[in-house]
Order: sequence, then structure tokens, then C-alpha cells
Amino acid sequence: NMREIRVFAADQIEPVDLSVFSTEGESVTLKCSYSSGSENVVLYWYRQYPNRAPQYLLRRGARAYGDGQAADGRFELRTSSSSTDLTVREVRLADTALYYCALRVAAQ
Repeated sequence: NMREIRVFAADQIEPVDLSVFSTEGESVTLKCSYSSGSENVVLYWYRQYPNRAPQYLLRRGARAYGDGQAADGRFELRTSSSSTDLTVREVRLADTALYYCALRVAAQ
């Protein structure tokens, strides 16, 4: 008997740049690259201020479902099969924080 063996790459996600700087009023884009053996991937972004819990911002599937734009309107999320990009328009001083990208494989 021959058994079917499937090998999937480990799900990985990491920032393209560890530090990103901008000037108030400008736009800035934070990028994470990822790889997954599944096409059914959802990408998340969180923001964390010092001594605070991470705050959920946005999520978007690699297949483009999910809230690609936040209620704030200044935050926009684009995803592809290998990256997730969070754009913040009209950057404010209050946007200075630690940003996290995260990956989850959704149920089929």
C-alpha cells in the first residue's frame, strides 16, 4: 500500500524592517513577509503602547476577505500570497508604538 504523504512548509511571518520612522502628516507603510503551506491564511495587525496590552487593529485574508480598512480610516491593509502591508496615513505622534503582524491558518 502506498500512502500519500503531504509536506507543508512551516507557517512563518516576520517584519521586513524592524524600525520604521516617519514625519507627522506623512504616510508610512509597515511590511511583513510570510510563508505558509496553506492558502487559507489570515493576517492580523496589532499595536502596543508601553505597559499596555496589544490592541487589535486589522485583519485580512490572503484571499482578500476581512476588514482591509479600519474604522479610523487612516489605516489600510493590503495582503498578497507572501506579504501583508499596513499603511498609516497622516501619521500622528500618537501612532508611535510597537506594531505586530501575526498569521493564522483559517479553517477550511
